[in-house]
Amino acid sequence: MIGLIVSNINFINKRCRSLFNHQTMSGHSKWATIKRTKESKDAQRGNIFTKLGNTITVAVKEGGTDPEANFKLRLAIERAKAVNMPKDNIERAIKRGTGELKGAVIEDLTYGALLPGQVAVIIKCLSDNKNRALADIKTAITKNGGQFVDLHSVSWQFENKGVIRINVQGTINPGLVKQGGADREQGDLEMKIIDSGAEDYIKDEDGFTIYTRPEELKAVKEKLENSGVKINSAGLEMVAKDPKDIDNETLAKVAKILGSLDELDEVSDYYTNLA
Repeated sequence: MIGLIVSNINFINKRCRSLFNHQTMSGHSKWATIKRTKESKDAQRGNIFTKLGNTITVAVKEGGTDPEANFKLRLAIERAKAVNMPKDNIERAIKRGTGELKGAVIEDLTYGALLPGQVAVIIKCLSDNKNRALADIKTAITKNGGQFVDLHSVSWQFENKGVIRINVQGTINPGLVKQGGADREQGDLEMKIIDSGAEDYIKDEDGFTIYTRPEELKAVKEKLENSGVKINSAGLEMVAKDPKDIDNETLAKVAKILGSLDELDEVSDYYTNLA
C-alpha cells in the first residue's frame, strides 16, 4: 500500500511539473519553429541525400550494420526513409561505412559560432575534407554578421539530450475538431508523453518537443511508438540550458546564416540557444 501511495505521489508530482512547463513554455518558440521548418525543407533540398548518406556511413563505422543494435544507425535510416532516400543510396552508404565500397574518410567535426544578438550555435559537420568544410562554414557565418569562435566558448551553454518531435497535424484526428474532441485527444497524447518516461516536454502551436536523458531516448521513443504516437523526428541534440530571446529583426539575420549553413553539404546539423 505504501509503495502504491509513493508511486501515485511521484506520478502527480511529474504531472504537475509537466503541466507547469506546458503553461509557462507553450506558445511561440522561435527555435522550435526554425527546427520544424528546417525538417520540412530538408526533404526538398538537393543535398539532403549527401548529408544523410554521410550520417549513415559514420554511424556504421561507429556501431556496426545492425540497426537493432546500433540505435544511431537506426535513427539515420529512419530519417533517410522519411525523405524518400532510395534504398540503393542507403545500402551504398552502409557499404562505405564497412569499407566494402572505397571512398574518402569522413570526419565528424564540431564548430562553434556567435550569431547576431549573441546567439550561440554549435555546428555539426561530416566531411571528407576538413579544410574545405572549415572555410565554407566560416564564410557562411562571417559574411552575414556572425563570428566564428572556439567551440568551448559556446558549448558550456548546452547539454546533450534526447529530443523527440511530434507534430500535432497528422497526430490529432481532424474529425475530432468538429466534435470538440481534439482537446481531449491532445490531453491523451500528453498523458502518453508523461507515461513514456520523458524528462520534460514543451508544447507549442505546432506540436510537442520531448526531452529525455541521452541514454533513455531509445526506450522513450519505443514506448511512445508502441502507444500509437506518430513521431516526426528523434535524435540526440545539444539543448540550450538558458534559451535566449531576440527580436524579429535579429531573428531574420540569424535565420539567414542558418539557411546558408543548410546549403552546405558538410553541415549535418546545428543547434542554437534561441528560445
